[in-house]
Amino acid sequence: MRRPMLMLILLAVVIAFAACAKEPARLAYPQTKKVDQVDDYFGTEVADPYRWLEDDNAEDTKAWVEAQNKVTFGYLDGIPYRPKIRERLTEIYNYPRYSSPFRVGEHYFFTKNDGLQNQSVYYVQKGLDGAPEVFIDPNALSPDGTVRIGLLGASLDDKLMAVSRGEAGSDWSEIRVMDIETKRELPDRIRWVKFSGAAWHGRGFYYSGYDKPAPGDELKAKNEYQKVFYHRLGDPQEKDALVWEDKEHPLRYVGAGTTEGEEWLILGLSEGTSGSEVWVRDLSKKNAPFTLLFPGFEFDANPIEVVDGKFLVHTNDGAPNFRVVAIDPKAPARENWTTVIPEKPEVLSGAGTAGGYMFTNYLKDANTRVYQHTLDGALVREIELPALGSAGGFGGKRDEKVMFYTFTSFTYPPTIYKFDPATGASEVFRRPEVKFDPSAYETRQVFYASKDGTRVPMFIVHKKGLELDGKNPTYLTAYGGFNISLTPSFSPAYVPLLENGGVFAQPNLRGGGEYGETWHKAGMLDKKQNVFDDFIAAAEYLIKEKYTSTPRLAIEGGSNGGLLVGAVMTQRPELFGVAFPAVGVMDMLRFHKFTVGWGWAVEYGSSDKEDQFRYLYKYSPLHNLKPGTCYPATMVTTADHDDRVVPAHSFKFAAALQERQACAKPVVIRIETRSGHGSSNLSKAIESLADQWSFMFWNMGITPIYK
Repeated sequence: MRRPMLMLILLAVVIAFAACAKEPARLAYPQTKKVDQVDDYFGTEVADPYRWLEDDNAEDTKAWVEAQNKVTFGYLDGIPYRPKIRERLTEIYNYPRYSSPFRVGEHYFFTKNDGLQNQSVYYVQKGLDGAPEVFIDPNALSPDGTVRIGLLGASLDDKLMAVSRGEAGSDWSEIRVMDIETKRELPDRIRWVKFSGAAWHGRGFYYSGYDKPAPGDELKAKNEYQKVFYHRLGDPQEKDALVWEDKEHPLRYVGAGTTEGEEWLILGLSEGTSGSEVWVRDLSKKNAPFTLLFPGFEFDANPIEVVDGKFLVHTNDGAPNFRVVAIDPKAPARENWTTVIPEKPEVLSGAGTAGGYMFTNYLKDANTRVYQHTLDGALVREIELPALGSAGGFGGKRDEKVMFYTFTSFTYPPTIYKFDPATGASEVFRRPEVKFDPSAYETRQVFYASKDGTRVPMFIVHKKGLELDGKNPTYLTAYGGFNISLTPSFSPAYVPLLENGGVFAQPNLRGGGEYGETWHKAGMLDKKQNVFDDFIAAAEYLIKEKYTSTPRLAIEGGSNGGLLVGAVMTQRPELFGVAFPAVGVMDMLRFHKFTVGWGWAVEYGSSDKEDQFRYLYKYSPLHNLKPGTCYPATMVTTADHDDRVVPAHSFKFAAALQERQACAKPVVIRIETRSGHGSSNLSKAIESLADQWSFMFWNMGITPIYK
């Protein structure tokens, strides 16, 4: 009797273990058709079976989007604590948030969000003690709160304000004009504007515009031949005067600016996201010609002020960490330049003027240092900041007596300081009251070695006293490109992670601007693999130091950061537990064929050139997904109005990833509507974040603390 009973017990145990070890059911993905599309790149044939998904207006693409969203939201609806995460995010975001005020004559402008408003409201008041009045409320301009507003600048007499207006997250905007005193809108309408300001001169302004795209192609057609026009108030746009065009170079940006007193018109040209050329025109002389102030396009140049007839220019020409030089437009050759602020070991990330002074912003290991100088470069003082973190806003008019700047860090909510440029004294002007205790958390900055031995910094944020047992949910995010620096800043978005014992990690990868142009160039073009190696090394560091382990390591990045996530998850799929490639550049062979993608060729290269095709093809996320591979649990995100990185990138990547996923880890794509390169309003942002944290915790096997 005893032996049969023992056998039955053993059999039951085996069955139980088998049941536990059984792989969870795979998601049933929508059927994605393939087409017979093969392109020849310098003798290499590359299949593109999902080319049809590039047509976002096609009915079969719309049906595919609907089917994918049905699967995605069906999956998310099955996560029981998702509503509680959404509730907590809503609670966290529900506090008043302000921007620094800026002065226009006797008026001060600032934005305020009461807490859960989809868009911040613009206010205006007379003097610092005046009663604030609503200048313009974007929330009243559309039923879903997806109209965005920006103030582009005031006329010289301080009576009129140029306003940009964009819808549903698109980069396209319309310029309008408002009377500051009456808050009434003038009839002027300037359409088909993208990446433009409004540079006032007299009774009108200069702006940059494109030709009207063909119907149906507004969100995907290649944007070419940007021009500069002058609009005189009261005239229809058709009468605007053409000021600058270049028929020989269709793939150039051109932006217009005027100096504070409208003495000069400044045109800044670029062939992409780095490298400048600057032309100037003396507006005091009728029909004066343009003068080449700074030749392009090898270096960057940003004119910041005119002093004694010479332009102060922030540039990396002759200084990879940047410097400020004075250039005489009458003798602009390099040999005639005068150095005003010399290069330092730290990168000079920006410079501006206000109140008769110049302010320089340096980065020391991705933390801000701010200095005040006379206009001839002499040091006045270092601005004492409250902690390690990020500060910005040191700018204004020549007669400013009071200035404002904002300081923030990972556990320091954005606080506005009032600054006296005469004495250097700072005092708190507005401090937010957040529904979260930052003092319970700590920030560390560590340095780790990348694959080639390069020393890379990384910020790590977590609860004080966190146990390093390799079990903590960890969220690793980075960017690594376009000379963009990631510095410490507070965001309510990360609170659900930190409150649940999570770790937030942000490395400063090569390709960014944290250590100047040398750091940037070490992560661009044929050196882009360095960026991916830096990110992979950051993940390995977090695992080695027992902050986390692969099953509980999530990676995230948006835009160029989405490319980063797509590249590393294809190169090292076994290293990560969860992946969030957001609005990413996933097809490195065709990115330059849509909207402003051509402008990224200076950073990435182009498949139109054989040597560049070779390295692009080697890491392009879409082209390096391999059958029979178990990829991390992945939620791709994009939006229907993203006309910067068009959604076709994410569509094609998600379709290929679903086809090649060899295990039951889910691969879903979340496609937002009436949104663009980032959430178009706060409610959409909260919904997206709730879905992200729910997906991450669920696939890590973690139940959040929220009841």
